Amino acid sequence: MNQEVKMKPSYLKIAFLDRDGTIINDYPDEKWREIKEPEFLKGSIEGLKRLKEMGYDFIIITNQYLINDGIISLNDYQQFTGKFLKKLKEENIDILKIYFCPHNEKDHCYCKKPKPGMIEQAKKDFLIDMNNSIYIGDSHVDYLLAKHFNLTFYGINYNGDNVKSYRSILEISKQIKKIQNKWIFYKFSKAYSIASLTAPSSQLQTTW
Repeated sequence: MNQEVKMKPSYLKIAFLDRDGTIINDYPDEKWREIKEPEFLKGSIEGLKRLKEMGYDFIIITNQYLINDGIISLNDYQQFTGKFLKKLKEENIDILKIYFCPHNEKDHCYCKKPKPGMIEQAKKDFLIDMNNSIYIGDSHVDYLLAKHFNLTFYGINYNGDNVKSYRSILEISKQIKKIQNKWIFYKFSKAYSIASLTAPSSQLQTTW
């Protein structure tokens, strides 16, 4: 009799990412009327590639209140987003999903950062390992949203909140890799110490 083996669901390690000022250039609100092509910040593409190698998947969380402010249209946003995703795809970088909030302050919505709506929706849409996920952004609302979900926050050109500021996603990816290497070394050292204490002395002798 064959017994079906039930596999445990695989939880995703997510890098939640702000878009403007984090992955691509940001501009004063009115300037966005004339911006038609995404300009990627130095180190953002290479940084995303390195994070991908470390096992992160990507979800973008972005406020786009300019839509309801009438500065850009929903179609403008969608056209721009298509070009943004196309460039990332050309670099072999996939985005699981982009959550965007078109609302402004007058709308009193539940999704505009730092309110938690967009990440709460992401948690419904995907199985996410929140303990090992991170948040990368450039503004105070990003910091507050990360804090709400107890996510480790990495700030790009960030000032305030006693948060270390990084110049790029690439710089952040190098820092995360350094932390991972330290943790791997710690676990290896601990395992070796336990083995040394429990193994017979004859097994610990080395012949030169």
